[in-house]
Amino acid sequence: MTDAPAPLADPHLVYDPVAGDGPKDVVILGSTGSIGTQAIDLVLRNPDRFRVTALSANGGRVALLAEQAHRLRVRTVAVAREDVVPELREALSARYGAGEPLPEVLAGPDAATRVAASDCHTVLNGITGSIGLAPTLAALEAGRTLALANKESLIVGGPLVKALAKPGQIIPVDSEHAALFQALAAGTRADVRKLVVTASGGPFRGRTRQELAAVTVEDALAHPTWAMGPVITINSATLVNKGLEVIEAHLLYDIPFDRIEVVVHPQSYVHSMVEFTDGSTLAQATPPDMRGPIAIGLGWPERVPDAAPVFDWSKASTWEFFPLDDEAFPAVNLARHVGELAGTAPAVFNAANEECVEAFRTGALPFLGIIDTVTRVVEEHGTPDTGTSLTVPDVLEAENWARARARELTARTASAEARA
Repeated sequence: MTDAPAPLADPHLVYDPVAGDGPKDVVILGSTGSIGTQAIDLVLRNPDRFRVTALSANGGRVALLAEQAHRLRVRTVAVAREDVVPELREALSARYGAGEPLPEVLAGPDAATRVAASDCHTVLNGITGSIGLAPTLAALEAGRTLALANKESLIVGGPLVKALAKPGQIIPVDSEHAALFQALAAGTRADVRKLVVTASGGPFRGRTRQELAAVTVEDALAHPTWAMGPVITINSATLVNKGLEVIEAHLLYDIPFDRIEVVVHPQSYVHSMVEFTDGSTLAQATPPDMRGPIAIGLGWPERVPDAAPVFDWSKASTWEFFPLDDEAFPAVNLARHVGELAGTAPAVFNAANEECVEAFRTGALPFLGIIDTVTRVVEEHGTPDTGTSLTVPDVLEAENWARARARELTARTASAEARA
């Protein structure tokens, strides 16, 4: 292990682009989503530690975005949808008093990328999906600390991210990777035997493949322990989310895939574990709440007091662990295969899954059809040939092909079911 490449995320290294006293200037990407709203809650409770300078959002919740901008007094608001700019300006004007300067408004598909490179200490990338890749690269290139909740940008652009990131520049915000990050602080790299990533098992834990055939969108969105956006929640139901996290753990910590294990833990108290060579295992545990990982991402190497709830140890509780059922939930093994292929294969896997999840949400694809279709797209893509370097055009081309092919296969499935 000592000869392996340096990990992207290393708790022993601190990257500080702007040294000095006072609050850290923070940019929040995806501010109206689940990660963004919880990050803002944390910031508002800790004004002495953090100051938000810019927000970005897709544009689906304009009133909330304007409210956030006013409460935080940000300099810039970025929105991906140019068509909502008049509504956004009107909402901002209604919030701000007479004579108060309104924030700058940026709009368009590159708006989040522009604010990711703006003057600040830390960029929190809470965007969902591979559209988060360009802002991730922009933040790294601009020399910002990157608190990374957008796992897809690392999945699809791993080599690009690794080429830009300086030691200690990325702090993971996923609950599992924030847990691994903290547990890894207890030893050296040479001490690590295995990473153990926990999975809640989602709403369908314990069901066989046959029992999953008729589940509905409402069933898939009924996550037992976490409140998340619809795409991530469905990914949790298929365990695609866990497969993506296995790839992410490999890229962040440079641990081989055969030493990254997934275990089902329904209570979602233990967020992940590190097994060391002396036989000890360190587990990071909190009640399920994303404000703890967000606080690690924004505050490291300092901890933010009272960032998240704590356990009441005066009450009895049971913590269970089960092996993963690979037959009912093949997504994790498929993700391992894709991760080992590397190149553009992870981008194909992720893009095909995004298309299939949307097809499932609209009733065009059954639940089992998500992974079945993604598997076929990955197989047709085969072994990627990108040589020793991967480029953004490589990723975009692979994603476009995967999305188109997933849509074709989905249409065939829908047509066959209509004829049946």
